[in-house]
Amino acid sequence: MSDLQALPEKTVERLSEYRRTLLRCQKQGITHIFSHVLAGMHGLTAVQVRRDLMLIGFSSDTKKGYDVSVLADFISDILDAPQPMNIGVIGMGHLGQAITKYFNGKGLNLKIVAAFDVDKEKVGTVIDDIPCYSMDSLAERVEELDINIVILSCPTRVAEEVVLPVVNAGIKGVLNFTSKPLNFPLGIIVENYDITTLLEKVAYFVKEQERGDDI
Repeated sequence: MSDLQALPEKTVERLSEYRRTLLRCQKQGITHIFSHVLAGMHGLTAVQVRRDLMLIGFSSDTKKGYDVSVLADFISDILDAPQPMNIGVIGMGHLGQAITKYFNGKGLNLKIVAAFDVDKEKVGTVIDDIPCYSMDSLAERVEELDINIVILSCPTRVAEEVVLPVVNAGIKGVLNFTSKPLNFPLGIIVENYDITTLLEKVAYFVKEQERGDDI
């Protein structure tokens, strides 16, 4: 695959999910897996799995299925940067602390190295092994710690106020966990993750399913 050819967003999401499954299989001693088995574990078709893997140039001995270790490494080469990417968390309330614990325990090629807050009781402390700095020092710490990505877990009411400091700090990617979609200039990759909307979507389909069962 050409270095200039970007993968579709949904493909990248599925590749990330495949890798996590493959790594779990490795821990269980599973050495090979067929496309239909991998597909079934993700609610997909075998055709979709094969399309995704063909798109990244991966081929396999179909008689034995995919070599779990080889495929996991191949996907890692596609998804991961040559060096681990450093991440900062803006907002170290309950959500920020939960996110930090989750990500730093996953062994990914991504590492949360700093947190930022305006709460004077948090600034200058270490929370879950992560130093917490003042938002006023964001640009300085981003350069010093080579932070590429920030996770926004600050209160929604102040989310828009964070945009300019993030842009001025030279951040390249943002994962927004506030419930307010945020717009950043072109060149900054943004993913708005609205937990409320996702939960309401799940609740809607549960309601529809229950209504169908009653008919």
